[in-house]
Amino acid sequence: MKIIVMEYVLSRGMLKLFSLLFLLSSALFANNSYNFDLIKKGKEDKNTLLVVGGIQGDEPGGFISASLLATHYEITKGSVWIVPNLNFYSIIKRSRGPYGDMNRKFAELSEKDPEYKIVQRIKSYIKDERVKLVVNLHDGSGFYRPTYEDKLHSPHRWGQCSIVDQESIDAKYGNLKEIADSVTGYVNQHLMKDEHKYYVHNTNTKDGDKDMERSLTYFAINNSKAAFGNEASKSLSTHKRVYYHLLALERYMQIMGIEYKRKFKMSNYGVYAAINNDIYISMYDDKIKLPLSKIRNYLRYFPIKKDQEIEFRASNPLLTIIKKGNEYTIQYGNRRLSRLKADYMDLDAQKTQVEFLVDGKHRNVTFGDIIEVNDTFMVKNDDKYRVNVIGFSNSIKKETDVDIQRHQIAKRFSIDRSGDIYRVEYYKKDKFAGMVLVKFKS
Repeated sequence: MKIIVMEYVLSRGMLKLFSLLFLLSSALFANNSYNFDLIKKGKEDKNTLLVVGGIQGDEPGGFISASLLATHYEITKGSVWIVPNLNFYSIIKRSRGPYGDMNRKFAELSEKDPEYKIVQRIKSYIKDERVKLVVNLHDGSGFYRPTYEDKLHSPHRWGQCSIVDQESIDAKYGNLKEIADSVTGYVNQHLMKDEHKYYVHNTNTKDGDKDMERSLTYFAINNSKAAFGNEASKSLSTHKRVYYHLLALERYMQIMGIEYKRKFKMSNYGVYAAINNDIYISMYDDKIKLPLSKIRNYLRYFPIKKDQEIEFRASNPLLTIIKKGNEYTIQYGNRRLSRLKADYMDLDAQKTQVEFLVDGKHRNVTFGDIIEVNDTFMVKNDDKYRVNVIGFSNSIKKETDVDIQRHQIAKRFSIDRSGDIYRVEYYKKDKFAGMVLVKFKS
């Protein structure tokens, strides 16, 4: 089962409450399921903002922005619902849509369509009486301009704009053009470059745009919900797209009276760090914890429970593990982070503490912990376990009750590309008992 660490209960497959005390909180659902998550933050009310990312899997700025809203924002007043991975299979495949463009399936759709159930489910959230405003996040080509400037900057491009289907509707927040003007004005106060300027793009969908009539936002406004598309340019690097999406989302929240706290600085580097740092997966009731920021692209002889799917928790809803043969791919959105070559074995269910000396100081350590070391560590002998410090070798062939320094472990066995983090594995007879990671300070 896969678990995503969040603030409120999520939903994917078989959903149940796990624990609000595991970091922010979490949700439980079937591993390798591509059903999307609904993440609810804040206190639910009838003034809820629904944010949708990942309707097209080749637009990472949109779905990563939605995931950061889920993981790096605290909603202190109001209600926000977030779908960061609407078309998760499309995201994994790095495709606009393996079964066609999902954003053109909101008018008529056959029940035989592979994405029928997904579309019906997101429709139900859009129509929920608590939802009053919907933002669908996209990455578009080039830079939208109301008048033609050149091939990259023209009315035929979609990047860097706030999209409305019409100027207004009869609903709360129905002054669509006025709100879009406010959002673009706010974003334009915080541009990285003048070229990135935002404009409002009114598609005038009801005047005969048959393509846009099938879109998510047009479905929303036809159900009396204010709806907007927010486009960031594909000409920008992903973290810069995310920067502009988040600026727009913050303005939408301000307009709705939703208050929030952000856990990073809204800057070029701050957004980049939020995307790439402090991401991890924990497996088998936390017996293993893998930091993923600099993980090697291939880890050999990795302990995997025999004849079972991997049970894991993830710090981000875009993280998943995909099994293919005896390899398990760790995926972060449409990025492959690492592959684990399975070493199948039975799993010892007991979770306990073990003893270390870290730079000469005694430490009680729990399986799944990551311990930081300046110079040396020692794994204390425990008769219940056999210990393997992966990559360590010495003349006496003993791995407990001996001081170990970084240079005594072959760098190629580190789990990270920097050569700082190493595996200490515990076994009880023929069963895998747990793993501790040792991280040498650089």
